[in-house]
Amino acid sequence: MIKRAGIVRSTFYNHYENIPALMAAAEDRTIQDIFTLMESFHPKNDKDMCYSYFLAICNYTKKNRFLALLLQSPREDAFFEKAITMFHKYVSNVTQTAERPPQQKLEFSYMIAGAIGTTIGVLHKWISDDFATPAEEVAELLSKIFLSGILPYLS
Repeated sequence: MIKRAGIVRSTFYNHYENIPALMAAAEDRTIQDIFTLMESFHPKNDKDMCYSYFLAICNYTKKNRFLALLLQSPREDAFFEKAITMFHKYVSNVTQTAERPPQQKLEFSYMIAGAIGTTIGVLHKWISDDFATPAEEVAELLSKIFLSGILPYLS
């Protein structure tokens, strides 16, 4: 792996303790990229905006072979657990800043968690199907799910 990267062993060890540390750093970077995409999404009843957001997620997933391979590998469970833990923290932060009564905040947090879980599930199936469905169709499906199934409860 070090030879393929075109670096010497000492350069690698200046940055990472070992291969698992490199994998953890790559996972963390991938999750951070996804959070950056999530932060750009401000849900409104706008089909074009939802479609653009989900298309960006699909294109990122297809372009990021590390993510696609990771979601198909034995490390999938560890990555998924790490991602879900980070998403839970994200949902908690978003919920705390929402100006809603406590019961609505609870429902709001579950709806956001549901949206995240649904998106991950659809992407996992899409990857498992070797990206056979065009990204545009997957984005359209995710938009429909969000606009008709989740957004009404967030409003």
